Amino acid sequence: MTPPATLEKRLYRIAEAQHILSIGKTQIHAELRAGRLQSVGTGKARRIPAEAIDAYIDLLKQEAEGDA
Repeated sequence: MTPPATLEKRLYRIAEAQHILSIGKTQIHAELRAGRLQSVGTGKARRIPAEAIDAYIDLLKQEAEGDA
């Protein structure tokens, strides 16, 4: 059975999240440790849920508005 064409990716590898967010490896790991960016475990690997990326972007926008 083939997945529907509208199926969106829900979990991203760290490197994929780095690319989406335009931040480096050190920064993404710092954000994960700080709890500002959420991840889930899949075996030995960590994945970033799509909604966690959206929430992190919203957090950055809120912080930017607070600085203005």
